[in-house]
Amino acid sequence: MPFRIFCRVLQLVLCANAITVYFVSHSIRRVIITTFGTSLLLQVAYFGSVLFLVWRARCNRRAVERTGQRRCDSDHS
Repeated sequence: MPFRIFCRVLQLVLCANAITVYFVSHSIRRVIITTFGTSLLLQVAYFGSVLFLVWRARCNRRAVERTGQRRCDSDHS
């Protein structure tokens, strides 16, 4: 997922989260804390997915160097 799309999705999720928390709790403090926590969680998930993609690409490169074919994943995406 390109970074620009990630930022837009992050904004949508955070706004929806803030609105939902506010309507449920009627507390601005809880909205700020929950939105901050959600933001951190989503950023950690994005960073983890980038690390996974780097690991998978490295694994594919090693397989190609050893045997001349892909072995780490079944699809070529």
